[in-house]
Amino acid sequence: MKTTLDKNLDAKVRAARLLTLGSYAALLGLLSAWYLWLQPAPGGRPWVVWLWHLVPLLCFAPSVLQGKPRAHAWLCFMLLLFFIEAVLAATHPATFGLGLSYAIVVSVLFGAAMYYARWKSQLLRSADPH
Repeated sequence: MKTTLDKNLDAKVRAARLLTLGSYAALLGLLSAWYLWLQPAPGGRPWVVWLWHLVPLLCFAPSVLQGKPRAHAWLCFMLLLFFIEAVLAATHPATFGLGLSYAIVVSVLFGAAMYYARWKSQLLRSADPH
C-alpha cells in the first residue's frame, strides 16, 4: 500500500520526467535548428559542428528514455559544459537571443533531470523491502 508520501513522490517523479523529456527534445531541436539552419557554421560542413554537439547528448537518449536515475545524474554533469557554451553565446551580441534560449533550455533540463534522479532514487528506495 502506498503512503501519502509515496503518492506525492510519485507525482513529482512523473512531473520531473515529463519536464526532462520535453526539455531534452527542445534542446536537441534548438541545437539542430541553430547549427543546421539559423546560423550554420562557416564553411561547407555545418553538420560536423551539429554532430559535435548532438552526439554527446544522444549517448544519453536510451537511458533517459528508459528513466534510469543514474543516467539523469550523469546527464547533469554533461549539461554543465553546455551551460558554459550557452552563457558565452548569450554574451555575444550576434547570438544573444539563441544563446539566452539555449541557456534557459539547458537550465530547465538540468533542474528537471537532477530532481528526477533524486526523486526516482528515493521512490525506488522506499519500494525496496530490505
